[in-house]
Formats: sequence, structure tokens, C-alpha cells
Amino acid sequence: QVQLVESGGGLVQAGGSLRLSCAASGRTGSRYTMAWFRQAPGKERDFVAAITWIGLWTNYADSVKGRSTVSRDNAKDMLYLQINSLKAEDTAVYYCAAAPRTYSTFNYDGPGGYDYWGQGTQVTVSS
Repeated sequence: QVQLVESGGGLVQAGGSLRLSCAASGRTGSRYTMAWFRQAPGKERDFVAAITWIGLWTNYADSVKGRSTVSRDNAKDMLYLQINSLKAEDTAVYYCAAAPRTYSTFNYDGPGGYDYWGQGTQVTVSS
């Protein structure tokens, strides 16, 4: 079992930045793929970014590419998502997710590929 707890959400003005954190505990390891998804009201849960547990591979959705960074701190079992130049359309609940498999073996940009989820943290961008 893996437990994930997100933090760092809040209300931010358009153009600002935010760093989300996800604390992981339980049976994680080098095979794991970690990811961030987001879900706006009335919409599906969308992929934002993914990273391998050891941090050697990353991937981003086009909507955040170039203005966001996903990173890991293995010593602290933490996952982070930094988003800059925030836009109103970034408003959503952001979820941390973990899959006990390497990214090349499953559809890492779909929510169905992940076994463990956090409770989510709300990000609201005011224009």
C-alpha cells in the first residue's frame, strides 16, 4: 500500500506561481511512476506531469509544458509540481498518483494506470 498526501494548493493570481507537494509513504520503490493529474468541475481528470521514482524521466501535458516542473526528493519521499505563469484554466483540484510499474509499460498519461491517489489539493487562479 502507498499513501499519498498533497499540499500547497490555494488561491493565486494569474501570472503567479505555485509549488504543490505530495508526501509518499508505504511500499514505494524504483519501479514506481509518479504523476500529477488535475480535475476541474464538470470535467475529466487530466494528466499534468509524470516522473519516475528515481527522477530520470519526466513527461508533461502540452497545457503545462514549458511552465511547469515535476521533481522528486527521494530522501524525503516527496513529489513536487511547480507551475509558473498560472492561468485561470489551471484552476482545478490537483491529485498526486502512483503506479507500481515503469512508465514504458503502461498508459502513464491516463488515470486508469495508477493504483494509488491522494485526496487532492485545490488550486484556484484568479484573473
